[in-house]
Amino acid sequence: MELFEAAQKRDGKQKDLIPLAERMRPERLDDFMGQEHLLGPGRFLRTLIEKDQLQSLIFWGPPGTGKTTLAAIIAHSTQSHFLSFSAVLSGVKEIRQVIQEAEEQKYRGRRTILFVDEIHRFNKTQQDAFLHAVEQGTIVLIGATTENPSFEVNSALLSRCKVLTLRGLTSAEIRQILTRALGDEEKGLGWLHAELLPEAMEHLSEMSHGDARVALNALEAAVYSASPDREGRRVIPLPLAEEAMQRKALLYDKEGEEHYNIISAFHKSLRGSDPDAALYWLARMIEAGEDPLYVARRMVRFASEDVGLADPQALSVALMSMEAFHFIGHPEGDLALAEAAVYLATAPKSNAIYVAYEKATQDVREKGALPTPLHIRNAPTKLMKDLGYGQGYKYAHDYSNAIVAQSYFPEDLGPRTYYQPTNRGYEKAIGERLSAWRQKLGRKN
Repeated sequence: MELFEAAQKRDGKQKDLIPLAERMRPERLDDFMGQEHLLGPGRFLRTLIEKDQLQSLIFWGPPGTGKTTLAAIIAHSTQSHFLSFSAVLSGVKEIRQVIQEAEEQKYRGRRTILFVDEIHRFNKTQQDAFLHAVEQGTIVLIGATTENPSFEVNSALLSRCKVLTLRGLTSAEIRQILTRALGDEEKGLGWLHAELLPEAMEHLSEMSHGDARVALNALEAAVYSASPDREGRRVIPLPLAEEAMQRKALLYDKEGEEHYNIISAFHKSLRGSDPDAALYWLARMIEAGEDPLYVARRMVRFASEDVGLADPQALSVALMSMEAFHFIGHPEGDLALAEAAVYLATAPKSNAIYVAYEKATQDVREKGALPTPLHIRNAPTKLMKDLGYGQGYKYAHDYSNAIVAQSYFPEDLGPRTYYQPTNRGYEKAIGERLSAWRQKLGRKN
């Protein structure tokens, strides 16, 4: 049951039998890519590994971010007895056998680290089988999961472990991993003299969506599909990379004009109340590798700017879609963004809040910092009261319908009417209410 027992040196035939992603697993902390928030100098996990002072941990993160690889590094770095098994293939019987083995090692004065892949697949009874051993220090448990531990790991076990969140790798980190694999002649593809053209490298690094395993698998397929030229070199162009990834590169530059063209088309489709066009442009962005949270933020802005109080729920839906994506990630979280896009496109529209705020901002910029009227100033001290702070203030709840004639504007500005609700959606009711209030107070609508 020892983890990662494969020998370092393999001949060409053995390389063909072991996937590139498996061969390229780094064995030293310095070779590990990504997760700087955990493994940077002086960071929590790096310190634990370097000092060999591990505690029970749960690695939570998307696929291909290094959960199992970190376990491999711990296996090579620690002085502990290291055991591993998968929650998919093991049950309570196997757990008990492992714990018994760990107890024997503890009797000999040696600590046991148990790595459990896909720990979320264990049911409550299976997870409970670890509790006593973890609590007594018989094992140091390291679990790996792609699911939220708050829901998938029972609270008793969770309270005995520290959850470390792993993030999806950046495109730059994926590129470094691919470059390393292309140049490594012992474990990688260096002996095949392969070269990824820039467009192909960009495609693989973007379309892997932060998953190093997906990127390496696609690279391996592309390299073996390429025919050597007369000099024995294998050049990988974009079409071959697309075929290997099985995802076509879309014209989209996250830093260039097309980025702004497509987000503009998305925004205008929402404003134009066309949910189908909005879904198309949303899919164009997501499939091209745009940051989904960027799209979510734009929908939050849209909810305030173009829907406003015509549908007060729009802002909540947009915010919830952002939270939902942040919670479950790609690709499942894409549906939350799609739901929000359809909701916003089909909601009644109003830019009254946007226009009103622009008018208020213009007055502030033109008039400067006008003094606050004395009657609506706060008066927490006797001196302030003596100076007239708060004098003449009319407490709205003392009047019928909590409406009272009173100015809340600076004297040099006078009453202003910025907000003009439309007759669409919920704003129609707001407009009727405001009209009655303004008429009662002698204000213009």
